[in-house]
Amino acid sequence: MTTPSHINPQLERIINTMNDGLVVIAPDGSIVMVNQAFETLTGYSSDEVMGRPCTLLSCDACELAIKRGEGKIWWCALFDPAHKGMKRCRCNYRRKDGTFIPVLKNASVLRDEQGIPLGAVETLTDISELDRLDREVTQLSRQLGCSKGFHGIIGDSPPMQKVFDVIQKAARSDAPVIIFGESGTGKELVAGAIHKSGARKDQPFVQLSCAALNQSLLESELFGHTKGAFTGAYRHRIGRFEAASGGDIFLDEIGDIPLATQVKLLRILETKQFERVGDHTPITVDVRVITATNRNLEELIAAGQFRQDLYFRINVIPIHLPPLRRRMEDIPALVNTFIHRLKAKTGKEITGLSRQAMDCFMSYHWPGNVRELNGVLEYAFVISEQGPIDLEHLPPKLLGGAGETAGPAPAPAPAPVIDHDDLSEKAALLRALQASGGNQSAAARILGVNRVTVYNRMKKYGIKSKRVVSA
Repeated sequence: MTTPSHINPQLERIINTMNDGLVVIAPDGSIVMVNQAFETLTGYSSDEVMGRPCTLLSCDACELAIKRGEGKIWWCALFDPAHKGMKRCRCNYRRKDGTFIPVLKNASVLRDEQGIPLGAVETLTDISELDRLDREVTQLSRQLGCSKGFHGIIGDSPPMQKVFDVIQKAARSDAPVIIFGESGTGKELVAGAIHKSGARKDQPFVQLSCAALNQSLLESELFGHTKGAFTGAYRHRIGRFEAASGGDIFLDEIGDIPLATQVKLLRILETKQFERVGDHTPITVDVRVITATNRNLEELIAAGQFRQDLYFRINVIPIHLPPLRRRMEDIPALVNTFIHRLKAKTGKEITGLSRQAMDCFMSYHWPGNVRELNGVLEYAFVISEQGPIDLEHLPPKLLGGAGETAGPAPAPAPAPVIDHDDLSEKAALLRALQASGGNQSAAARILGVNRVTVYNRMKKYGIKSKRVVSA
């Protein structure tokens, strides 16, 4: 360890017994002393860092402190006379090999009797193992709490685990977030999870769907208006941005807002200022903006319907929600959760899905995603009174559309005509049912079709399992 000449040799030995890394930084930002634990932690030898700027270590917490010191006499916020002169935080240091290591940093400024800074001393505690354990605990908590989900979002599939990780990282930032996903995938839940996980969770969370609102009404909702600003404006009204000050605002269907309103939204993102409709007094707000869309914004940009500069401003942290057909393994957990909620709401003693009904759920394409699944279960709760939900309790679209992709409605079927093919199909079905003793799943395997197809053909020809067995 290299130390300034006035440091006592005995003190040097004491410092080198520390398990935590130690670095002393001069008022100009250059490194003047490190201990052996620092060398082990960072991979740098003392000779490699002595006299070099402390920014060599690329500490993410220091980046913010230095940015806040730009244009001031002091180059770092830690040296600000108004600062308490102490800082404790979790941050990441870049090691010599380019990797980052999480540390707990304690920093303090040393001053003389006149208050002039002599330098800063920092101790660094390696918390990489603690970070690993935190991740394991988080993962286990998600698995154990599957019925409640991650802030109400149900899913333990790999695609959803990736979404949860991005949500947690986005929550630690104030940067704009945009959520991409098909209708019914749960974009509103994701926005709420970001808010609940972030530093603004105790501040307002304001939501607005931008769809189906004309420009005047949308701007009044977003920015508020003054009395007399337009016909029907009988009083002053604050907008959603003003109501969300200090917290988060969630703008759903961002691709539907008019171009003129996009300009005003861009100004808020860039300056944090806006004006109420009918007023020219600027209002400053501190709001983190979360947006969502089920449309392709790049196609809208190419068509001249969405501003490219606004797209770049809102697309800082993108989150892509997978459709339900891409995470089918989450369906049983979703079904159990929704059934539990519907039982509490209706008081009906529904015990779950039959095996046949679950097979139908697992083979359906779910073009409406999680919202459609919830609607199907609500329908089943209306039809069924108690016991398990079976095929006869499901809407016809589910039985007729298993495994098919969403598309235009099929043409009306012609009047049924029994021809040779129908007779062959019915005869093959009867033989399979007789061979399987009336077991529809076994009959499906014999015919090489799925269980729902057997059910549909039995319904088509009026075949009952009991009659087939008795025959």
